[in-house]
Amino acid sequence: MSVEVERKFVCNADTLKTLEKIGAVCLCQRQFCDQYFDTPKFELTLRDLWLRKRKECWELKCPTAVNGTKETSGEQSKAAALCSRYKEITNLPEIQLRVKEVLKDVCDDRETETSRSQEDESWLSKMNLVCFAEFTTVRRSFTVEEEEGVQIDLDQADFGYSVGEIEVLVPEGGDVQSALEKIERMAGMLGLTGDQRVEGKMNVYLKRNYPEHYAKLLSEHVL
Repeated sequence: MSVEVERKFVCNADTLKTLEKIGAVCLCQRQFCDQYFDTPKFELTLRDLWLRKRKECWELKCPTAVNGTKETSGEQSKAAALCSRYKEITNLPEIQLRVKEVLKDVCDDRETETSRSQEDESWLSKMNLVCFAEFTTVRRSFTVEEEEGVQIDLDQADFGYSVGEIEVLVPEGGDVQSALEKIERMAGMLGLTGDQRVEGKMNVYLKRNYPEHYAKLLSEHVL
């Protein structure tokens, strides 16, 4: 299990030129469809839990505290504020158990069948989970030799939104502060300025398509 530390940035016509200038290497280009699930009352997302199906694989993104960091200076605090940190659970039985624990007041009393294959999605209906968002993304991924372990993704969503991400994966309990420092250095190489967090694809999707859901997430300080 790992913690995803990432900083989003505005992707524009000059981004590819900048990546070429700093010697970035394109790892791959791929397309994938994301489906996000929640209850009709948004019991998961209002707790900042994001259940996603991508390429037949399930992921649950859970918020995590910063481990082992000492953000005493203004610069360190600024760098951390521009980044998000989520633990990624990819084991389906573990996802089912975690979701059931969160939704224990709304699920029925029957035990969740955690041994079922991924193709059998009856557990979704048992937990009253429905797809509330679905979109396709074309992603180009890059790496820079000088910053090992850092990946830059350029995403183009099919609803007309582009965004870049600088991402570092940290083992659970690992050195998050080091990841923040790597991201900050990469941001400098890309010439990123500003101290406002850039909205991700999901934020923009909900704002455009489901403003009521978006407003609830804002009121709960999830977004």
